[in-house]
Amino acid sequence: RALENIRAVLVAAGADMRDVVKVGVFLANIADAKAMNEVYAEFFASNPPARTTVGAALPGGALVEIDAVALLPG
Repeated sequence: RALENIRAVLVAAGADMRDVVKVGVFLANIADAKAMNEVYAEFFASNPPARTTVGAALPGGALVEIDAVALLPG
């Protein structure tokens, strides 16, 4: 869901996932990294952006938090 939300924000700004240049992934359980990688590959199938993935204490029982930096076209 986090990546779908990022895609929606990008589309609203006139961009798409290909415009993302950096992603930060924060996992409540770093053991979830393999599953996250599989979902991530669906959103960034070719030429994925630079990424960091870390284990983190997340608020409210969240399992994942993702931030992204994109360059807007033009």
